[in-house]
Amino acid sequence: MPETRDEAATGDCWSVVARTLADAGVRMVLGIPSDEPGLLDAAREVPGLDVRVVGDQRIAACAAAGHAVTGRGPVVLALNSGPSFANSLAGLLEAASLSVPLVVITTRVPVEHIGQGAFQHLEQLRMVESLAGWTHRVETPGQVSWAVRRAVRLAVDGGPCLTVVEIAEEVATAEAAVPAALPPVRPLRSLPPRDELDAAADALRAARRPVVVAGGGTRWADVGRLAELAELLACPVFTTAAGRGAVDEDHERAFGLVGLYTTPPAHRLLEEADLLLVLGSRLEETARMGWQSWRTADVVQVDHAVRAFGEGCEVRHALLGDVGLVVDELADRLAARGAVRDPAWSAAQAEVAGAQRRHRSARFADSPVRAVLHAAQGVLGTDFNLVQENGLHDIWSYHYPVLSLGRDTSVVCPGEQTMMGFGLGAAAGAALARPDRPTLLLAGDSAFRMSVGALDVLRHHELGVIAVVFDNGGFGWPRRSRTGDRSRALTEWRAADRPDRVATAFGGWGADVADPAALDATLREAVERAGKGQFSVVRVRVPDDDVPVGIEAAGY
Repeated sequence: MPETRDEAATGDCWSVVARTLADAGVRMVLGIPSDEPGLLDAAREVPGLDVRVVGDQRIAACAAAGHAVTGRGPVVLALNSGPSFANSLAGLLEAASLSVPLVVITTRVPVEHIGQGAFQHLEQLRMVESLAGWTHRVETPGQVSWAVRRAVRLAVDGGPCLTVVEIAEEVATAEAAVPAALPPVRPLRSLPPRDELDAAADALRAARRPVVVAGGGTRWADVGRLAELAELLACPVFTTAAGRGAVDEDHERAFGLVGLYTTPPAHRLLEEADLLLVLGSRLEETARMGWQSWRTADVVQVDHAVRAFGEGCEVRHALLGDVGLVVDELADRLAARGAVRDPAWSAAQAEVAGAQRRHRSARFADSPVRAVLHAAQGVLGTDFNLVQENGLHDIWSYHYPVLSLGRDTSVVCPGEQTMMGFGLGAAAGAALARPDRPTLLLAGDSAFRMSVGALDVLRHHELGVIAVVFDNGGFGWPRRSRTGDRSRALTEWRAADRPDRVATAFGGWGADVADPAALDATLREAVERAGKGQFSVVRVRVPDDDVPVGIEAAGY
């Protein structure tokens, strides 16, 4: 029997907020306790809500993003007016760029002091309105449950996106109506009109050199038939960084990432495309780098957000609907009446695939990064959570087949903002969402230092994160763009101690790998500790010239 509640009943504001979140389908609430009991306190008393304290709001925002992606559901970040909110903004910027379902619940100071030097007053909604899909200030108790549930609904279905609810102090300390029990918020799924699907299928059927590009939007949909669709079209599949996992990268039609992260010579396939099927991607700038056919090829774009269409390129067929459902419909149409299969296009793919495989591994002495990634693949397989930064050397992990991921791999990477230091916090969130398997973080030494406090979060919550730190003694991207000793000196950083030793100071396990013979044993030890809820930091010294082939090809 569904739960019923007395519509006349009231409760304290934070209890109503917590109960509404649980009813809406939220399972994780992150934040720092307020001076006075607030949302975290109330949420602890509600069955089904997992409350975790993360002692830095910036790290907590990154953790929320990592949890949302890995857990494939909405997450709540509890904040307060003033420095608490401001400190979270870098993480919220990245979360917004990633289009994750993140709900921020924050407070507003008493209205009687606003304009008169109110303590910790901040125009929070004005600060975040360019990032959020929806913001609302609750100034009457009657709006509490409505605003909270609407924030969850729009976070799930508005992109997904970031939503922000600010609750006035006068409301936070008052009684609010206990809402009637409602079913959890679920993503709304729809299909385009039949004639639009038919027209798109006809365009795909007629193409001689089609290419599929799968973006981050595919992670919120069931695109299990994407590989079948690629076979029907005899076409290559590329993904954006956020779209990895849409297809098993060991599939013969998978060619890794698109744009800046494309592994040569796969640019050739992109450049020769006469039709692009873009699934759940806006084709942002990094996805368009290194090839030009997105300007000239016919584009079939599938997305459930209207504003996505035409943002990155002109679109001939815009299909508004659930990406997974549309993939199913297109596959059915092409299976019923086949596409033109150009043998030369398949031959080109086979040639490119053979050339790409040469980048799969390398000797430790030639490329420590590739050697480590190859070893990690051998130890972990594909059943793990991968969390990435966007540093110069760890970008090797974006390059297929250096690291080849499966549909069972959860991938958390920065969005178009590429916030340095995103990874450690995001790894905490990913591990909270999927504690049943190891979480592998790949980061540079500077990104690691920026969020080193997150190690305490890993220890406190007993999270099995394996952080591999590629240490080049400074800032890789700025160093590569500079010539001359005096200019490069700005990019050098001599840390007080190595990352692996820092790990032990925070209660974790650390190892410094300089001998390739010790690599497998070190990673296996880290995986074993991860299974016991212990974090590890593996430091690998890397030279400046261990640079990904895609970066070289792009002229960086």
